This record gives sequence, structure tokens and C-alpha cells, in this order.
Amino acid sequence: MTLQVAAPLLFVLIWSTGFIVARAAAPHADLNIFLLLRFGLTALALGAAALAARAAWPKRGGFWPHIVAGSLMQGVYLCASYWAIANGLAVGAMALLGALQPLFTALLSVAIHRTSFRGRTWIGLATGFAGVALVLAPKLMSSGAGALSPLVVAAAFLSIVAVTIGTFVQKTSLAAADIRSSGCLQNIGGAIVAGALAATIGTGKWDGAPALWAALAWSVLATSVVGVTLLVWMVRKGEATKVTALLLLAPPLAAIEAYFLFGEILTPIQFVGFAMALIGVVVTRRG
Repeated sequence: MTLQVAAPLLFVLIWSTGFIVARAAAPHADLNIFLLLRFGLTALALGAAALAARAAWPKRGGFWPHIVAGSLMQGVYLCASYWAIANGLAVGAMALLGALQPLFTALLSVAIHRTSFRGRTWIGLATGFAGVALVLAPKLMSSGAGALSPLVVAAAFLSIVAVTIGTFVQKTSLAAADIRSSGCLQNIGGAIVAGALAATIGTGKWDGAPALWAALAWSVLATSVVGVTLLVWMVRKGEATKVTALLLLAPPLAAIEAYFLFGEILTPIQFVGFAMALIGVVVTRRG
């Protein structure tokens, strides 16, 4: 199996666990502190890897684009979405909003780069989004999402806009940088955002439960080091819209993972939605 084939499969499996990690960590800690530790430890791991390999680092003035990209693609994205979850937004609802990113990416491509997509791409995006909606519909209907405050919903949408813009930034001159040194700097950017939020609106909660430490270890080693590195690598090597279309598969997979980990029941309509999401991803990537 080639890297071009294995990378998307591994990425989707890892990325889908981000929703599970948020659910596992929320009862035990202030999620801004959780993310501050995650970004800080990831920056140390990638920085050590870059130094060990004697990888090239951006020049002093070139640090800031990487830090800005990380503050958007990781800091604002995860801090805003985790804050929305901690303040009442169901994980399924956040996953559904996250599935809008490929559509946001396509629209931003049209607005900024005047990109012209084939009809197949739009059909694939619409099919995938409809599939995600079917997978998450039962959970959304039972979560009372209509009672959410406008601020929580705004935070959720802010997270999607931030990661979409951050994805485009990866396609600039940052694409020429070493992934390890760039990843270190981008996680520093994320840590700056998380640290600022922890200091201003954080609760300071951290009960040290084993589940919390396990969630932190997984989020650093798997989601951040492996998952985000794969995402950046795929964005640099391919078209942003096709890469982010893979994210349509994360919510259905998260629903399956929640079934095994938390006993959540999957209904027939959710299996239909999963199939539609898979079809949508395939169509979009071929479009």
C-alpha cells in the first residue's frame, strides 16, 4: 500500500477520535488547559524530532506565518469547538458543523482564487454532507440543540472558519518548510491561543483522572503528532477541497466509535448516512 493511499485512511481513523477525546476529557478538566498541554507537548515532540534530524528551520522573520497558521488551524479551531462542547453543544452537533468545512473550503476557493469546480465536486460535497446529517440526526434531535445560546453556536462556526482559513495558509510558502519544524512552530501558535483563553476564561479544573491522562496522551501522540502531520502533508501535496472532503468521514466513524466505547445505538438510517458520506468523499476526490 502506497503512502498516498495509506495516509488518507490512517488520517480519517485518527481524526475521528478527536470527538471522542473531547467527550472523555470534558468532565475532568478545563479544556483550554487540556489543549495548552496538548499543544505544548506536541511542540516539544516535533521540535525534538526536527533537531534530531537537523531539519531546516524558518529564518527568524519566517517564524510568524507558521505561528499564525497554527493559531488558526489548531488554536482557534480546537479551543472554540471544545469551548462550545463544554458549554452545551453536543459532540454530534459539533461534528455536523465540522462537516461543513469542505463546503467552506470550496466556497473560499471560488471567492479568493476564482476556482471553477466541476458539477461532480459539488454533488459529492452535497451527498457527503447529507450523509453526515443522517448519521447525526438521531443524536441531534435528542440533544436539545435549539436551546443553545447564540454565543455557543457562533463559537462553533468560528472554529470551522478558522480551520478553513488555516488550511489555505498551508498552501502558501509554508508548504516548502520541513513538516517537523513547521509543526513545532504551529503548535506554539496553538498553545498561545489556548494559554490566553485558559488565563482569561479558564476554570483551572484538572482532576488528574486516568481517563484524562489517557486522553491527553492519545491527543498528543496520535491526533496531533500523527494526525495533524498527515493533514498538513496531504494539504501540501493535493488540492485543499479534496483533502478536507475526507473530514466528512470523521463524524460517521465517531458515531461507530461511540457505539463501542459508550454504548450509543446506531440506527439503520445512520448506516445509510455513513454510506452516503463515503460516496460523497469518493465523488469529491475524483471531481
